[in-house]
Amino acid sequence: MSEYQEYLEGIWKRQWLTNNGPLVNELELKISEYLDVENFLYLGNGTIALQIAIKALDLHGEIITTPFSYVATTSSIVWEGCKPVFVDIDSHSLNIDPKKIEAAITDKTSAILATHVYGNPCDVEAIDHIAKKHKLKVIYDGAHCFGVNYKGRSIFEYGDVSTVSFHATKLFHTIEGGGVFTKNREIHNRMNFMRNFGHDGPYKFSELGINGKNSEFHAAMGLVNLKKVNDIIAKRKLLSNLYDQKLADLNISKPVFLKNADFNYAYYPVIFENSDSALKCLDRLNKSQIFPRRYFYPSLSELPYTEKQELPITEEIASKVLCLPLYYELSLEEVDLICRIINSIYK
Repeated sequence: MSEYQEYLEGIWKRQWLTNNGPLVNELELKISEYLDVENFLYLGNGTIALQIAIKALDLHGEIITTPFSYVATTSSIVWEGCKPVFVDIDSHSLNIDPKKIEAAITDKTSAILATHVYGNPCDVEAIDHIAKKHKLKVIYDGAHCFGVNYKGRSIFEYGDVSTVSFHATKLFHTIEGGGVFTKNREIHNRMNFMRNFGHDGPYKFSELGINGKNSEFHAAMGLVNLKKVNDIIAKRKLLSNLYDQKLADLNISKPVFLKNADFNYAYYPVIFENSDSALKCLDRLNKSQIFPRRYFYPSLSELPYTEKQELPITEEIASKVLCLPLYYELSLEEVDLICRIINSIYK
């Protein structure tokens, strides 16, 4: 709290509260250094990051995407005037199944927008191969992926644009916030203008823009939290390992994570044998004032503004997956209690 207070005093002294202030610039530099990436832009949230990515890539028509993600992945596509076309997920990784993508491509397809679910990287090489073959753009929704690497590189280095969320529920947060990454300098410059109404100087506009900026107050929170992020990941790993140990004898499973990827322990998802078991567990934990999340439920093809599709794997997984509590202040004793309650259901 004292560190944040020091930043606040500096903000009030400078009277520079927003509009690309010094703390925003400092946060962009320090995140780029921490992740070892270039061309990072700090934005107001992860949703505007997706919208700006779609706009900057000039996408139109159909965008192939996953039905197993947070609503913002789909709503951003629709908001930008495109049509989401869902492809079912792989039952092991819970990410979009690359083997099913090509069958969904039409002459109206302009891109693939895939989510790294729970911070588990998609099969980026297979998706890249398909995209190049069919001349499609690729956006990755990496909302959960802060600190995730694949083959020694940040997962944000993959795709034409990758996005991230820094919402308060994420392991690294700026209260509200998000960002975009790209290897393409021209696209980076477009998105930089777009986040600030398209301004290219005080009286010149180079792009159709929007207010996608973030404030000095949010950047200050990020600078404080960035100093602690390694400890946060380490604590989450410790808690996750304890969950693994205590739930090892139950008939539940976890997503299979991509080989050669470093996991950030953003979530602890468990897949029950059926929806009845999941709902029974949810009810029992809720009665003990413990609140796991049905994340993600329901399938995004159930949204009122999307076209209903038959997606059997997504529908099955969504009905029986729970994310158990996982956060820095959670104690080992509390994890033990959660596991004892879950184990008691199966006796």
